[in-house]
Amino acid sequence: MRIIIAGAGKLGFSIAQLLAEDQFDVVVVEIDPKRKEVVQNSLDVLAIEGNSCSPTIFADPDVRDADVIIACTDSDEVNMVTCLLAKKNGIKHTVARIRNVDYAVHAPEMLNNDMKIDLVINPERITAVEIDHILMTPSALNVDEFAEGKVRMFEAKIKEDSPLINIPLKDLQIPQDILMAMVFRRHRMIIPRGNDYVMPGDNVYFVGKHEAIREFENSFGNIYDKLEKVLIIGAGRTGRFLAPMLEAQGIQVKVIEKNRERCQLLASQLHNGLVLCGDGTDMDLLMEEGIAEADVVICLTEDDKLNLLLAQLAKHLGAPKTIVRVARNEYIELMEKVGVDIVLSSRLLSAGEVLRFVRKGGIVSLSLLEGAQAEALEIIVGRGSEVDGLAVRDIRLPKESLICAIVRNNEAYIPNGNTVLHANDRIILFIKSELSKVTVPLFEGRG
Repeated sequence: MRIIIAGAGKLGFSIAQLLAEDQFDVVVVEIDPKRKEVVQNSLDVLAIEGNSCSPTIFADPDVRDADVIIACTDSDEVNMVTCLLAKKNGIKHTVARIRNVDYAVHAPEMLNNDMKIDLVINPERITAVEIDHILMTPSALNVDEFAEGKVRMFEAKIKEDSPLINIPLKDLQIPQDILMAMVFRRHRMIIPRGNDYVMPGDNVYFVGKHEAIREFENSFGNIYDKLEKVLIIGAGRTGRFLAPMLEAQGIQVKVIEKNRERCQLLASQLHNGLVLCGDGTDMDLLMEEGIAEADVVICLTEDDKLNLLLAQLAKHLGAPKTIVRVARNEYIELMEKVGVDIVLSSRLLSAGEVLRFVRKGGIVSLSLLEGAQAEALEIIVGRGSEVDGLAVRDIRLPKESLICAIVRNNEAYIPNGNTVLHANDRIILFIKSELSKVTVPLFEGRG
């Protein structure tokens, strides 16, 4: 499959890198010669200098014969026109980054019907929704739901005093409808077996039936009180999406932002929340505004280094939990090492949406985990696929993969080795990212 990426900015570069690593045939179109050169020298892709809005670019055979175009330039309007031209020139599938709320939220039908865009990605909104999901489970580093909410994933960091440490998995008293699916130890992926055990500092992923997981979350060494107060530093697009979401759920929201125009814009969207025009690095201001009383401090400025500084400052002043949004994926590991509780990459979250779209087949949803080292996939078993009618123990799955849950006839359950898969089953698969490309076809139908 050939995929065109229009725009080699931060998002375009990240998507191109991820798709190239996934063995797709990627062509990047970039109008800026310097950006084009960076892509050409850094990634295993074809880079073309040109304007994606120009009809002449679609005369290039490397572009004309593509299956998908992903328009992620810095301009919403350029992205929309690019998708429209792509459809007129025979490219079947189009994806566009649309940041303007008026387009992305209030006029989705226009984007789909008039501009011929099949998938709209708004990185800031995607990030805000992800933060909201995590905040609703205070003990979690990450949460996700599959099969229309019937299956839930819950990630937590193992503390020094956890009752789970140093006990073989086979001896752990975990509820029947819950599975310890994956462990990340010093950024190394482990699919736990019976004799494996968890250690302090491990990131552990649990998967199970929605009701069982929710009960388990409540009893899971939760060191945080019920979420009541949130302090957000930065009122950019992500902050302006997130603050009203939290307020609508009864959470006290306080936002600090240096830019007066952004402050006024967000203040007009909130009913009870407080927006302060000030410097988030001002220790006196932070203490005056009760940073130590906030349950969570969320750093959403557009400067990764500043976000790290703010998170460390918040911890120093007594904040119990910090969340940081980063632009550069390589900062994720660094920030986790220096004590930031949760680090989210807008680029990775958006790239996950794109990856699910371009892979298609029976993939319903895809979540990138641990800086894209692993994936959580929801897949529909195709009729006549290699796994249709096979017991789980007989499926040729890599060692670094695990079928965590199955949904059949609207009922979710945890499989064992004797469980037989059937067509139309929804399975939740955890897998090392580099192995998914060769593993997913096992579940695809024939004919």
